[in-house]
Amino acid sequence: MANKEKFLIDRSRYDQADTVNTKFIADQGLNEKVVREISRQKNESEWMLKKRLDAFALFQKTPLPNFGPSLEKLDLNKIVYFVRPNTTEKKSWKDVPKDIRKTFDRLGIPEAEKKALAGVGAQYDSDIVYHNLKKEWEELGVIFENMDTAVQKYPELVKRYFMTDCIGINDHKFVMLHAAVWSGGTFIYVPPGVKVSIPLQAYFRMNAERGGQFEHTLIIVDKGAELHYIEGCSAPRFEASALHAGCVELHVHEGAKMRYSSIENWSKNTFNLNTKRAVVDKNGVIEWVNGNLGSGTTMLYPCSILRGEGSHSDSMGIAFAGAGQNQDTGSKVVHIAPNTSSTIRSKSISKGGGIASYRGHVRVTPGAQNAKVSVTCDALLFDQGSQSDTYPFMKIENNSATIAHEASAGKISDEDIFYLMSRSLSSEQAVQMIVSGFIDPIVRTLPLEYAVELNKLIALEMENSIG
Repeated sequence: MANKEKFLIDRSRYDQADTVNTKFIADQGLNEKVVREISRQKNESEWMLKKRLDAFALFQKTPLPNFGPSLEKLDLNKIVYFVRPNTTEKKSWKDVPKDIRKTFDRLGIPEAEKKALAGVGAQYDSDIVYHNLKKEWEELGVIFENMDTAVQKYPELVKRYFMTDCIGINDHKFVMLHAAVWSGGTFIYVPPGVKVSIPLQAYFRMNAERGGQFEHTLIIVDKGAELHYIEGCSAPRFEASALHAGCVELHVHEGAKMRYSSIENWSKNTFNLNTKRAVVDKNGVIEWVNGNLGSGTTMLYPCSILRGEGSHSDSMGIAFAGAGQNQDTGSKVVHIAPNTSSTIRSKSISKGGGIASYRGHVRVTPGAQNAKVSVTCDALLFDQGSQSDTYPFMKIENNSATIAHEASAGKISDEDIFYLMSRSLSSEQAVQMIVSGFIDPIVRTLPLEYAVELNKLIALEMENSIG
């Protein structure tokens, strides 16, 4: 009973919806009027409004994806596409309205900022409500802004990078939707040679029933610079469907290194249809660390475009699929330049009838001499009703490439549990130890506070998933 009470208390940090005043809520559904209203309220330049309208036109005539989980239950006409809390961006937590601040206090964001972060952005529905960068990094020329603010303060820089050569507005239906209605998000620029030794973080909270959140993350790490950026996401649990269709664009320039860590813990009524991509120049390094759990339906495949000689991509992901969940995740890598390399390590856990799928795409183009690729997929199944699928795709157009692919699926055996129980562990403790060992390669890449949090989240999902 004590464990169950602890679960309910812990989980309430994420599942509890808050009553918050909103300054503007668009009607359900999407039309040109809503797109124009979003742009008007943000006082955007003509070029951004045009991009929004062009994307909306493409969205209207493009069908839903014909692969992956079913999207039949996602009624796009019932989603609220723009929800503004009744506040403006603050640089001090004490200035954030109490009804909003208590959500982030409950999630532990202000406390994490004090202990281990160079700066934090916090978004509530469609707007950033708090944003702050520590002075030492500001003095080195690091820019860390709300994406809406960056459009106003750095128009030429944003125009150069925003949905141009990394992710175009015509990429797929949910990118088109995102480009039409995006709001909030993160903009980061790290100058040449600057190494940000403490992570920056943004946390995105979607609170409105039938809400949609469409934050845009645009990060530019210039020559020889380094950055670790962490994103966290959550939403309360409602009966009606919600939609998350954010977009992440990462530009890793020559000799630069970036780690992007993300823990997405949406509620089961959320469709998580996010798009993430990085373009990497000569000798640049991109590292993806992804934890996906909570959402009822996920389609998420972080992608690296290795366009510079000697560039490298490392992708590590863990997905948990419990009762009523379909986690369709994976990675994509395109090798364009010579001597590029990539590794993909994907792990999934299925319990209580959950479905976890790895969907990968690797392409080695004719110009990518001596490319090296390693893909490993491991699945852990808890019961007969759960499911794990693998959909690897490789297009190798250069005979000098070295390719390795390995996939495995296993179950927790009674023998393993019995052995651990003979060492004075309970059945629950034995299972948790096995799971912790399974996900350890992913967890240990995170800062301590986030590693502990991810372990707790998976433990809670395990307890709440009934087979």
